[in-house]
Amino acid sequence: MAQAGVIQNRKSDDLAPRDYTITRIRVITVIGIIGAWEAFATLGRMEILYGDVIPSSWMIFVAIWQELTSSNFYHHLGITFAEHIVGFTVGSLIAIALGISMGVNETLRKALEPYLNAIGSTPKIIFLPILFLVFGTGIESKMAKGALSAFFPVVFTTALGMALINPVLIKVGRSFNLSKWQMVTKVFMPAMVNPVITGLRLGMAITVIGVLVAELKFSDGGLGYQLGIYYEQFRIAPMYAIIVIIFALAAAANVGMTMLQDRVNRHMAPTTAKGKRASASGNLGVVATN
Repeated sequence: MAQAGVIQNRKSDDLAPRDYTITRIRVITVIGIIGAWEAFATLGRMEILYGDVIPSSWMIFVAIWQELTSSNFYHHLGITFAEHIVGFTVGSLIAIALGISMGVNETLRKALEPYLNAIGSTPKIIFLPILFLVFGTGIESKMAKGALSAFFPVVFTTALGMALINPVLIKVGRSFNLSKWQMVTKVFMPAMVNPVITGLRLGMAITVIGVLVAELKFSDGGLGYQLGIYYEQFRIAPMYAIIVIIFALAAAANVGMTMLQDRVNRHMAPTTAKGKRASASGNLGVVATN
């Protein structure tokens, strides 16, 4: 026990300088980006480079403040948020269900995999005209585009998670005559939490891109629409303000998903450690009675 405590303390001592170094690199990176931006903005004001294309960081900060204090901004934010949430939720649920079905049914997987690979590697923007024709130019088409964008990363990672499940667990589960629902909830889902959450993180980011692209192409509301309006009016500082706000919101969502994944991992760690000390048969024997 004492030796374990010493090892743990050494690990903590080793991690502290590393965390400090990582934080320092991040701070230096941000300062470097802001410094380079200001340099280009200064060259633009001197009409040496880029003209008025790159405003100063202070002008962008003022524009961000003006956006955040404007009710019109929250109207467009609400539209984009609704399109993103509905599209992401619908696309992810369908993808998880299909990914699990493909894992359970090998025939279905072999039948659908070539089509999913082909469509998944195709730029989804080519489907925009079809979505506009089917769903119109309102928020429904943006929701559909969001669902399409979220679907493929989630279905691929779910199917991958199914493929990585230990075959022994599946065989033992079947030997206990678990129903398909019990196999999904007691065997498949605990083993594929990490791949699914990773797919959800990717899908969430790609959904943001898909919704914004759809709003830029044809819309009368949303942050993408507002971004396009500022570009057409050559209001450069507000345009950059919208970009920075979108980036900040996407980064915050990604941090939230990362925290969720870490929490799930911590929650599952004791179960995983206990499973390593027990036999697969014994574990699934308990599962079969639950």
